[in-house]
Amino acid sequence: MTATLRPQMRLLDDALIGRIVGEARDLLVTLGVSIANDDVIALLLEHGAWQGDDGRIRMDADLIDRALATAPTTIALHDRDGALRATLGSGRTYFTPGSSAIHVLDSTTGEIRLPTTPDYIQHVTLSERLDAIDYGATAFVPRDVAAGVSDSYRLYLSLIFGRSPVVTGTFTIEAMAVMADLLLAVRGSEQALADAPLAMFSACPTSPLGWCDVTSRNVLDCARLRIPVEFISMPLTGFVAPGTLVGTLIQHTAETLSGVVISQCAAPGTPIAWGGSPAIFDYRYETPPLGAIESQMIACAYTEIGKHLNLPTQAYIGVSDAKLLDAQAGLESAAGCLLAALAGVDSVSGPGMHDFESCQSLEKLVVDNEICGAAQRLARGIEVRPGDFPSRAHFEELLDEGHLLISRHTRKWFRKEVRFPSPVIDRANLARHREEGAKTLHERARERVAALLTEPPETIDGDRRADLDDIMLAAARAAGMEGLPAQIQDSSTSTRRPT
Repeated sequence: MTATLRPQMRLLDDALIGRIVGEARDLLVTLGVSIANDDVIALLLEHGAWQGDDGRIRMDADLIDRALATAPTTIALHDRDGALRATLGSGRTYFTPGSSAIHVLDSTTGEIRLPTTPDYIQHVTLSERLDAIDYGATAFVPRDVAAGVSDSYRLYLSLIFGRSPVVTGTFTIEAMAVMADLLLAVRGSEQALADAPLAMFSACPTSPLGWCDVTSRNVLDCARLRIPVEFISMPLTGFVAPGTLVGTLIQHTAETLSGVVISQCAAPGTPIAWGGSPAIFDYRYETPPLGAIESQMIACAYTEIGKHLNLPTQAYIGVSDAKLLDAQAGLESAAGCLLAALAGVDSVSGPGMHDFESCQSLEKLVVDNEICGAAQRLARGIEVRPGDFPSRAHFEELLDEGHLLISRHTRKWFRKEVRFPSPVIDRANLARHREEGAKTLHERARERVAALLTEPPETIDGDRRADLDDIMLAAARAAGMEGLPAQIQDSSTSTRRPT
């Protein structure tokens, strides 16, 4: 077979990338970054950074270069049983649901509401059964547990009900210890967790050019356990970033470079992803529209910068600002996912998300699965198959038979060439469409969700489940809860050990 020419898109040439990176490096030397965690400041000072009279931390070219030199060019993610599921930086685009939404779109009422444990279990189960969703995410924050454990509880549920690796993150410094214990309970040891990473944590700089206490410390703690981190810089063009796309890219680059330095000073070789969730700012509504084409362009452009630096990349793209599963949701999500595939983003966060990253929807997730599958097919490009040349024999057969539906060449290659979507996508003719009830996209998506959730989730084995239960119950009690939600107690197949 002839090698495939992968379709690509570029927004920046090499000279412009060099200028953007150069300006970002200059910002780190001259203006520096504010860091609110004393341990992180001390670490950076030990490695050659310095603190100005204004308290900001400066990083010179040597420190930045040393950090870039030790950052790995790939990130391997493994499922809960240790099987390799994704290699970021390998040239393939992977898709994962967007994380940390605060609402869900209710499947029955169509209303946006606060999520609970059953919503989360359904989401994990559904994600596991979608063919174009490559791994999971702590997609939203259940509101039926104490706020002090809402971050660790999400990970706990993902590990019990999902087999995939998971993109997650912490809301507090203290929660990191609980989440690390959960991951270690699945893997068994720090070395096993480092050898087969099960989770990737999001760490967000504070625009402009800063790191808060929690997120900077999270980078430190993840590095010491060799847990991969994706940096999610979020400059807003024209608000907390310059009013041009290039200016926003300079700021994004500086903020993300500072994260690379922190992680590599903590533990050289820690896997990191050059990611983000930047957006333009719409003055008319005072909102950050991630579905805007300019926001998507920024994400694709910083991906080019990350690749220029030989780092795996991540982007919040394919997100819609729409509040319902409507034409706007399809337009914005499809544009983002297709652009991400063409730009070569390694890890795309966003499927299932509505309303500026704040809402998850099961119905949108199954629709987005079809978009992601189409994007993955586009990224594969057009490949010359054995038998394509010379072609005359195929046309002789076509003229003789009147079709090639059962020809040997068709039977061998057609299913590899064409991706058939699920019934969510309506490809029936008008007569059949009417015979089958003339269903809307939302109705078909709802039926698809129901079909995929017919069978119960495949939960983790009993011994590891017992360990996870003990860790989570102890954390919940420390946060003032008497126990875990009833749905978790009912789903446990393990015998609770005395606590």
